[in-house]
Amino acid sequence: MLYPVRITSALVDPALIDLPWSTPLEEWPADHLVALPQGISRHVVRFVKLQGTVYAVKETREKIAEREYDLLRALERLDAPAVEAVAIVADRVNDLEPVLITRHLQFSLPYRALFSHTLRPQTLDRLLDALAALLVRLHLLGFFWGDCSLSNTLFRRDAGAFAAYLVDAETGALHLRLSPGQRSEDLEIARTNIFGEALDLQAAGLLHESVDPEQVSDEVVRRYETLWHELTFEQAVETDARRQMDKRIRRLNELGFDVEEVAMSVTEDHGERRVSMRPKVVDAGHHSRRLLRVTGLDAEENQARALLNDLDAYRAESDLPDEAQAAHRWLTEVFYPVIRAVPANLRGKLEPPELFVQVIEHRWKLSEQAGRDVGLAPAVQSFLADVLIHRPDEQAILGFDPEDD
Repeated sequence: MLYPVRITSALVDPALIDLPWSTPLEEWPADHLVALPQGISRHVVRFVKLQGTVYAVKETREKIAEREYDLLRALERLDAPAVEAVAIVADRVNDLEPVLITRHLQFSLPYRALFSHTLRPQTLDRLLDALAALLVRLHLLGFFWGDCSLSNTLFRRDAGAFAAYLVDAETGALHLRLSPGQRSEDLEIARTNIFGEALDLQAAGLLHESVDPEQVSDEVVRRYETLWHELTFEQAVETDARRQMDKRIRRLNELGFDVEEVAMSVTEDHGERRVSMRPKVVDAGHHSRRLLRVTGLDAEENQARALLNDLDAYRAESDLPDEAQAAHRWLTEVFYPVIRAVPANLRGKLEPPELFVQVIEHRWKLSEQAGRDVGLAPAVQSFLADVLIHRPDEQAILGFDPEDD
């Protein structure tokens, strides 16, 4: 029997209407649910799959649901790394709490699933880098998180590193810009939360014996401060201002950030001329945007960098001066043939950009061993037979081979 409910959504999936909204989430029947790894949450959260799309459904109070929905929608408009808000379902029978529905981020996992075995310190380092970069990106957008933690973050592979996404925004607030005090407060919240999470991991035997929980939390803050300084500090230029400015912009681009303009000031002190410059960083995702523009492919930043490097090498080898023509030929002759070579039963193991990045890395390793370029086609077949077939399905679980850590 269907009961009337009120659904607030920019674009409603009609299948949402048929879910058992008159039943508490914790009592939903298994035939409606998808078994996915789940982080720690103060709310009841369930995953459902409707017409090929997986949604996360969270029970919470109506005002909180409305606020988080609005914040996530605002972050989406800013192209922030966060999950996508889909709908709010309210006016459920028997005074059941409203729910917030978000779209599940494919190929992602909460941190506790990544710690299903003891990670090596190098892998933990990559997670901390991703979390620090996420907080910097959010702060550059003027977003105060208010509850930054590993639990409120999802992680995806990104060409040997990780990309981090905000998954819980109910304590957040969006401003035109954050003051130093607001950033400092957010950092201290992050430090406290991550310290507690690291202690839990240590108690469960999931933290490497060489890793100190307090050091884990301090490292996130240190990495944040290092990246924030690189992106925002005012640089004194003694000579050759143009070259120094170009060098600074290239370094920021390598970090994945675009620069809209550079503010410069010139002062005279006892006849000595002093030039200072401060770049205005406007967006993360420099390589992702270039890749999307020239190929139409959507990828994480490090994946995009690797794909663009391969595209640029192909363009040089093919002697094609026109970037658009080179991109078209690279897609049809290189990228898509690799993706199509994967049998249907293996296609859920890695998303296409990550698959291609790992194939070209595998080709490099084989070529190093052989002392010559083994070629792309043999590398693809070797990767499928020797590597990919042994990986878990990353559409549900972000595959983690301890030997690769």
